[in-house]
Amino acid sequence: MASTASNSFLQTAIQFVQDGGTFMYPIILVGLIGIAIIIERALYLNAVKRRNQAFWKQLYPSVSQYKFKQALTDAENNKAALALMVESGLQTARYSRSPEDMELAMEESLMEIMPRLETRTGYVATFANIATLLGLLGTIIGLITAFSAVASADPAQKAELLSASISVAMNTTALGLLVAIPLLLAHAFITSMTNKVVDSLEIASMKCLNFYRAFLTQAESNKSSAA
Repeated sequence: MASTASNSFLQTAIQFVQDGGTFMYPIILVGLIGIAIIIERALYLNAVKRRNQAFWKQLYPSVSQYKFKQALTDAENNKAALALMVESGLQTARYSRSPEDMELAMEESLMEIMPRLETRTGYVATFANIATLLGLLGTIIGLITAFSAVASADPAQKAELLSASISVAMNTTALGLLVAIPLLLAHAFITSMTNKVVDSLEIASMKCLNFYRAFLTQAESNKSSAA
């Protein structure tokens, strides 16, 4: 029973595409490219998130105990995005001993990381718009073709032919919207994932910066006590 229903749905879908005409295939291609980008971005961002979380678990004991040399060594030996930021900040602090310089270095590193997080995401929204426009264009061309064919048809059959032609021409708009709506939703989802990764990087870098400030304050306090 389920197999019969599946075959019926597949046949209906194939007939729907065939009836829609030439413009159905570019819309399907745009949809497939969009899906490929969505999958790639989701996997990449999830991997970045997991690597950052793993590195933070390794880094936290060092920075919370003010072992910044160990933290720098850990960052240098790690490929996580957070590690690149921490390495940049600690390398700067190593020479300037200034929290402000450390903060600027980590912000600069974040600016270098963000393009990698955001790359190709904008294409998904663009492909959604293209799918919609291709659907409308296919419908308009289908209607022009339909009216041209009806003009030379038998008057008794004009209404029937026109109705059938318009029904077929609307298939491209329907498919365009069926592709565009999920792509727009997926774009919002990927953008949200990217923002969460960026936020987590900013929070982690701020925690490192606060630990470094506390370390400098403690060092100054120890010097004053010794004096």
